[in-house]
Amino acid sequence: MSGAVAELLEVLELEKLEENLFRGRSPQDSWQRVFGGQVIGQALVAACRTVEDRQPHSLHAYFLLGGDPKVPIIYEVDRIRDGRSFATRRVVAIQHGRPIFALTTSFHLEEEGFEHGARMPQVPPPEDLPGEAEIRAGAIPSMSPQVRAYFERERPIELRPVDHQRTAQADPHEGEFRVWIRTTGPLPDDPAIHRSVLAYASDFTLLDTSLVPHGQSVIQTNIQAASLDHALWFHRPFRADDWLLYAQDSPSASGARGFSRGLVYDRAGRLVASVAQEGLVRERKRQPDLPPK
Repeated sequence: MSGAVAELLEVLELEKLEENLFRGRSPQDSWQRVFGGQVIGQALVAACRTVEDRQPHSLHAYFLLGGDPKVPIIYEVDRIRDGRSFATRRVVAIQHGRPIFALTTSFHLEEEGFEHGARMPQVPPPEDLPGEAEIRAGAIPSMSPQVRAYFERERPIELRPVDHQRTAQADPHEGEFRVWIRTTGPLPDDPAIHRSVLAYASDFTLLDTSLVPHGQSVIQTNIQAASLDHALWFHRPFRADDWLLYAQDSPSASGARGFSRGLVYDRAGRLVASVAQEGLVRERKRQPDLPPK
């Protein structure tokens, strides 16, 4: 197991404080705010700790305040309902006495039913695409020191973009981004871990997709970006340590908000999850030059 994957599993291994009350920590990676996918993943783990014999099939979340990576996050779980087929949980993440994030998730007892799924786009397999190290080598010189430090460190999720040059080709009518993703090492067999890891990874590139039509990226210093809400549906079992195609598009951006969607497929072409998100995407206003004193 890679060191980064081991660290991710430690981040997702919450400390139980009391019944329905858990504590999570953030990796000390110098970011000023907690990564949104981390809070989604930890909140889902907290909810899963209170449900037996069922797996989460959907979650809906709101980011309320930026998280402080220097202090732990407390997750309070409300057991809203336990039915014969479904269970519902609400999770509130708290820091400094205030809620920073709220998630509602539903669990379903596995059962048979109708089957269909959208077809996976025809894309090159991950083995035929440049690795993340090759892409980083060309992009790192233009990054800010903070972003460069993040991309140079070992990370738990490997990304192999199908459209790695799309951000340089602005087209107001096209907003698609497709990327293969997987953990950089094997994961335990627990299905809840794989769903929590995908919840974590689903926030990586989705917001950035709404800037693709404009030739911009969230890593640029002139862009202010933040996730506002996030929804995720799990359709079929999968492994997050095997390649998954994350096919994303952005139907709309307006009013300083970008809306993006994603479909996640396994190597066999099965649709395993769907994602939707709206986020703040605002161009920072340049400060006017002040006259000399």
